[in-house]
Amino acid sequence: MTEKYDVVIIGGGPAGLTAGLYASRARLNSLLIEKGLVGGQVANAERVENYPGFPEGISGLELGQLMHQQATKFGLKVLLAEATGIELQEGQKVIRTTEGDFIAKAVIIAGGSERQKLGVPGEEEFTGKGVSYCATCDAAFFREQPVAVVGGGDAAITEALHLAKFASRVTVIHRRGQLRASRILQEEAFSQPKIEFRWNSVVEKIEGGDSVKRVRLREVKTGEESALEVAGIFVSVGLKPNTDYLKGILPLDATGLIITNERMETKIPGIFAAGDIRYNSARQAITAAGDGATAAIHAGKFISK
Repeated sequence: MTEKYDVVIIGGGPAGLTAGLYASRARLNSLLIEKGLVGGQVANAERVENYPGFPEGISGLELGQLMHQQATKFGLKVLLAEATGIELQEGQKVIRTTEGDFIAKAVIIAGGSERQKLGVPGEEEFTGKGVSYCATCDAAFFREQPVAVVGGGDAAITEALHLAKFASRVTVIHRRGQLRASRILQEEAFSQPKIEFRWNSVVEKIEGGDSVKRVRLREVKTGEESALEVAGIFVSVGLKPNTDYLKGILPLDATGLIITNERMETKIPGIFAAGDIRYNSARQAITAAGDGATAAIHAGKFISK
């Protein structure tokens, strides 16, 4: 028989885990579905210094584990599976997953985003062989070797600073002439002797043998091409929301983000969205947690009607 729940939460990052905490504490029979690592993108952060309550900072992995522990303490069930679709049936929602179907009175979508890929030759071929999307996960493999980071935002510069603890040289490749990262991160990066910059440049191709050996670059203003010898390349050029399975079901913006109101409600009654997956999110762990709490509170009100 298909299992029934009051609330099914899709995604196990700060938004989903906080939603699970609030829903389970409200004595709602709740299930959280996560396809990867519980904790979401924050689990990849070496150090989180701007989450209230941790004045000395905390590792992203530990923060995610503590959120998980707190939510399950109140009865939240967690299933490792991938959501593949949602259907509406007689006022209830059927959530299709790789581990079976589940019925819920309310759904909170908090699936977050995945790292955007470059889409250049060699990227797929060398993924796991020098191409990475997580410095926290893979930096130690490149001890005393030259690496590159592609991107210029907070995530990219955070990756570069972490890599500088291991690599012999870190080259930040950015398509613009200045970084988009916060001022404090820029100051740290510019003062780090191991970090250098290739401005106004894009990656055209990734080359190697058994593993990455070099990247081909193009200067966007002049068209001049060059090669950069590296053992690894870390891609940090933005995030893609995990909403492909929702196309045609929920209103999405042009980039695939879910449109909600201030109560985290979508246009379909009983379906909510929280965290990085929704339009206009601040993309911070603390705001994602707030979204999750708001979504769970209003999901509870929806169910009680």
